[in-house]
Amino acid sequence: MKCVVKKLLCCGAKSFSQRATTLPEEGRVRVYVGNDRDTQCKLEMDAELLTHPLFEELLRLSEEEFGHSYDGALRIACEIQVFMNLIHYLKSTSHTSPHYMMSTSHYLH
Repeated sequence: MKCVVKKLLCCGAKSFSQRATTLPEEGRVRVYVGNDRDTQCKLEMDAELLTHPLFEELLRLSEEEFGHSYDGALRIACEIQVFMNLIHYLKSTSHTSPHYMMSTSHYLH
């Protein structure tokens, strides 16, 4: 079942694949998520989350994996479920919470 959900998330129904060819909505960015370039999923997320220290650390780690010179969407070297959990966590907490001030290495290592 998990594989089916992952495949739907990555490949999606026609509506998802059609949406993927258009520009993201205002305030959103497109990202490729996955550790293997051949199996990455194309997702969209709120752009405001890019400035959170946890996400900045994830981007730093992804830069080590993929480099920073490429065209198109951001590439995130991360398991898809971990990424989805991080996005859910970031959306559920505010930037003023104590978690925002904690070291990012506590969460990602």
